[in-house]
Amino acid sequence: MSSDTLVQAPAAPSMRQSLVIVGGGPRATGLIERIAANAPELYAGSGLDIHLVDPHPPGAGRIWRAAQSPLLWMNSHAEDVTMFTDETVRMDGPVRPGPTLHEWAGVDGRLFADRQLQGGYLRWVHERAVAALPDEIRVHHHPRRALRVSGPREGRQQVWLEGRPRPLLADLVVLALGHLDAELDDQQRELAAYADEHGLVHLPPDFTADSDLSALRPGEPVLVRGFGLAFVDLMVLLTEGRGGRYDGDTYLPSGQEPVLYVGSRRGVPYHSKIGYDWTGERPPLPRFLGLAEIDELLARSDGFDFRRDVWPLVEKELGFAHYHRLFTAHPERTAMAWADFEEKYAAVSGTVEREALVSSAVPDPGDRLDLATLDRPLDGVRYASHEEFQDGLRRYVEDDLSRGHDASHSPDLAVFLGLLSVYGQLVRLGDIGSWWHGFFSYLASGPPGPRLRQLLALSRAGVVRFVGADMAVAAEDGVFRASSPTVPGFSVEARALVEARLPEPTLRRALDPLLRELHAEGAGETADGLLRVDRADGRVLDRAGRPHPRRFALGPHTDARTPGAFTRPRTGGPAFRQNDATARAALVFLRDLGADAVG
Repeated sequence: MSSDTLVQAPAAPSMRQSLVIVGGGPRATGLIERIAANAPELYAGSGLDIHLVDPHPPGAGRIWRAAQSPLLWMNSHAEDVTMFTDETVRMDGPVRPGPTLHEWAGVDGRLFADRQLQGGYLRWVHERAVAALPDEIRVHHHPRRALRVSGPREGRQQVWLEGRPRPLLADLVVLALGHLDAELDDQQRELAAYADEHGLVHLPPDFTADSDLSALRPGEPVLVRGFGLAFVDLMVLLTEGRGGRYDGDTYLPSGQEPVLYVGSRRGVPYHSKIGYDWTGERPPLPRFLGLAEIDELLARSDGFDFRRDVWPLVEKELGFAHYHRLFTAHPERTAMAWADFEEKYAAVSGTVEREALVSSAVPDPGDRLDLATLDRPLDGVRYASHEEFQDGLRRYVEDDLSRGHDASHSPDLAVFLGLLSVYGQLVRLGDIGSWWHGFFSYLASGPPGPRLRQLLALSRAGVVRFVGADMAVAAEDGVFRASSPTVPGFSVEARALVEARLPEPTLRRALDPLLRELHAEGAGETADGLLRVDRADGRVLDRAGRPHPRRFALGPHTDARTPGAFTRPRTGGPAFRQNDATARAALVFLRDLGADAVG
């Protein structure tokens, strides 16, 4: 679409208000859906124009756009993806149910859909949300980039767009920017400069579908730092994307593949998605980390420390979910009645006491929850040779796949539900550092099982080679060189290095000019560089902690970031809760503003 367009156009009343949403992806769609749901109760203005500003089509946005490889999948089953609220979402607005991805598409619920199909679902949800708006509310799409927002705190805002001489006037502005590009940090700049000087290839953190991979030449070694979902995309595009194919568990190369030497801090891939359904009683969550505990943390006059004050509650909550499932679904593997264990588990206060209780009640160490080992499985592990490590890590991945598809290990699925519950609570604390988000993604947001089977096939074919934990990269002797303490004495050199991860969403390094302007003007930021927002409704805070009356922000660039703009059904959906709170605050502000104007 080459010009600004009107999506919905009923008759125009005389005095119309304006809401500008910067970003047109699923977060913006979720906000529009909540505006439609809450408007009958809260808005009776003379008319409202919603302006969506995004160079990509509304609904799918950049990440889920149609113009990307059909080889790229979602990392969730189709039945576990919804854009619609249900009664588990704690919000003041009405529930407006709708179909999951698999119900909408008519596909197997256990399918890992490709991103193009998900993009179609998101476009449909966007059109449905727009159609549900009252007649006096119009939606316009401006396929441009927003450059900056200006205007007084108490007056109309001006949103300046690329290639448009006059700004959009806005009574309110919502930033729903999604994942953003960032300038290189100091280390990345040094590596990029070294690559330029020595004729090497350095691909910095990026959304993999947007990366130019043409410089990664067939047969040559490529160092890859990062073992999460960005790596999985890279692996797919450089193998099947270059003409290779799978024959069962065997990979048949095309001859166009480079050799990927992959490592990371943990040195292992993210855990496989669980491949069986839940049956029976669910753990009653939250139990040890709920509203009361979060309120207590927020009320502390001296603040709180994540490791000291929050993590012990997280450990206890995840342990409760795990053992509730073990005792209720697999009682033959326990040595105590659940009621007795539950009472004692609630009473213990420290890690040592809890471990002693678990040891007495759960005979098999394999049935006990060990979060430290789950987080860093290669800590202290050493292999005598690079080849021995290849065999060892393949066994690790095979064991992970086997466990993730065996319902006798269903406490793992209970821990997954616990992680979702914990995330929904921790959102209220604001910025708690990046470690928790990485830990959550590693355990709860890993790749589909079939992707890890492909990884095994690629490893056996010699297309993927494992480097190890705490992978270090040095730029020396005209090449990049990687090593890891997992295999002492081993190193590999290459002329190409790929940083397989998304850019960090920080205010100071964001390439997005609008966020940089906000930072320069005094918007509040956390120690990790995230935009500070009011936890109640998403209003942008300044450095003194004052909420801006006319500016809101939602998404991963804020300190109220959530696991995603869509979620698994019936899990409370913290993004849905935030969307509802922001929509209601915006509608009330606009309603009162209109009343003041009439008065």
